[in-house]
Amino acid sequence: MGSMVEFTRPDGQNAPGYYAEAAANAPGIVLIEEWWGVDERFKATADRLASHNFNVLVPDLFRGRTAAVGNEANHLMEGLDFGDAATQDVVGASRYLRERGARRVGVMGFCMGGALAMLSVMHGNSFDAVSTWYGAPPPETGDPAKISVPIQGHWARQDTFATPQTVAEIERKLKAAEKQPEFYSYDAEHGFYNTGEPGDAGLGHYDREAAEAAWRRTVEFFDRTLRD
Repeated sequence: MGSMVEFTRPDGQNAPGYYAEAAANAPGIVLIEEWWGVDERFKATADRLASHNFNVLVPDLFRGRTAAVGNEANHLMEGLDFGDAATQDVVGASRYLRERGARRVGVMGFCMGGALAMLSVMHGNSFDAVSTWYGAPPPETGDPAKISVPIQGHWARQDTFATPQTVAEIERKLKAAEKQPEFYSYDAEHGFYNTGEPGDAGLGHYDREAAEAAWRRTVEFFDRTLRD
C-alpha cells in the first residue's frame, strides 16, 4: 500500500501525489489519472504496478478532488491546465522518482492521463518510455512524431473518444518519422480497464480479457525499456 506525499515541481511549487514504493533504486513510473481523479480504485492500480517492482508516483492533478459521474469528471478535466500538468506536475513527479534512485522512469496514463502522458514526451525529455491507454492528445497540441522514446498504446475499437481514426493518424505520423510504435487494439469500449459502473467513477465498459492482456503487455514493455 502506498501513501500520499508531496513533491516539488520545476517551478518550485509543491504538489501532492500518491506514492507506491516497491524497492530502493527500482525503475520509476509516473502514473497519470483518468478524469475521475486519484480515487481508491486508481490508487489500487498504482499498488498493482508497484507489485511488479516499479516505484510508482501518481501526481494528484485535481488536488484531492474526485468524481463519481461523468459530468463531474468532465467539469474537473475542463478546469485542468493541461500544459501546466504535463510540464510541471508530471515532470516534478519524474524528478521525485529519480531522486529516489530510479535510473529510468516511464510514464503511463489512462484516458485523460494517457493524453497527458503523450504530451509529456512530445514536449519534454523527462521520460524513457511511454504507455498510453485509450488516451490521445488533440492534433493541435503537438506532433506525435516528436516522441523520441519507445511508445506503447492500448486502444479500443469501439472508442468514441480516442477513435480508431485518431489512433491510425497518430500511428501514421510516428511511422512516417521512422518510429516503431507498439499499438494494440482491443474489441472493447473506452475505459475497458476501469471496473467502475456509471455513478461509481466508471463507464460500465470493463472488459476483463482486454484489460488483462493490456496489463501484461504494459508490464513487459516497461520491464524491457526501463531495466538493464
